[in-house]
Amino acid sequence: MIKIGIVGGTGYTGVELLRILARHPKVEITIVTSRTDTGKRIDEVYPNLQGLYELVFTLPTIKSLKQCDLVFFATPNGIAMTMVSALLNHGIKVIDLSADFRLQDVAVWEKWYGMPHACVDLIQYSVYGLVEMNRELIKKASLIACPGCYPTAVQLGLLPLMEAGLIDSTAIIADVKSGVSGAGRKAALPTLMSETGESFKAYNVDGHRHLPEIKQGLASMTTNSAINLTFVPHLIPMIRGIHATLYLQTDIELAEIQSLYEQRYANEIFVKVLAQQTAPDTRNVRGSNNCQIGLFKPQGENTLVILSVIDNLVKGAAGQAVQAMNLIYAFDENLGLETIALYP
Repeated sequence: MIKIGIVGGTGYTGVELLRILARHPKVEITIVTSRTDTGKRIDEVYPNLQGLYELVFTLPTIKSLKQCDLVFFATPNGIAMTMVSALLNHGIKVIDLSADFRLQDVAVWEKWYGMPHACVDLIQYSVYGLVEMNRELIKKASLIACPGCYPTAVQLGLLPLMEAGLIDSTAIIADVKSGVSGAGRKAALPTLMSETGESFKAYNVDGHRHLPEIKQGLASMTTNSAINLTFVPHLIPMIRGIHATLYLQTDIELAEIQSLYEQRYANEIFVKVLAQQTAPDTRNVRGSNNCQIGLFKPQGENTLVILSVIDNLVKGAAGQAVQAMNLIYAFDENLGLETIALYP
């Protein structure tokens, strides 16, 4: 059994890790930390986990985490980078679900996240955890930077075309909508139900911090030198889900693009390419680690529309992290992730 620690167990991503790992047959949750709920039982804070855990939340310390084989960080940005070095020195593997190790350019990271990076030396050793792109690297990694939810949906939607070099990467539009759980478990005016209910809005139109992550990922998929991406995120009044609508210009026939996607993802258990001109729906992936993709060329003209949907808390966070963990330990990739999407 692999001994697991979770730092930041009371946020939405942390509790999603607890939900998924509760039925994982190869792991034992050894320690779960929380600064706000220290001393409380896990099932006291999250009654949906009644009967699954008897642990109490504790403070995060290197001493207590040393008993683990692998530690997940489900913490705000800026926390993992203060502890990862010490854990790695003790031979403990780390999967970080925050943004601390996603960007390879330190100056870009500090610009977008507004703080100095505390662990610059380890950035070059981190592996970006988009499994469908970096599977072999992940298997050998000790430090995984789990992708953001927006970048996951966008990159999976574009991966086959980018790898094949079949699109103009200087003119990509990503119009992406997210449920409010993407903002985290905190009391904040913009995400109150009375503020988001019966409303729909774009935000951070001038620049969202996931923009450089998406551009970095797309650049790694292709030999094309320039990535010009317009990324506009939106907040919609639902709890879970991301819907990415991607626009490209190409004169390649839709049937050829459909075939390319079906071939590229044929052996990917968590990416489903729908029948040509079939639109995916966020409810059809809710609670699962799946990504569904639909392809269109409206009116048969040159605008290609790619629709990519995921559950932001699963494939966009905790599920993807567990998928990476399975690879590291040579488990079946879908172990613990067999959950069928919730419907309705």
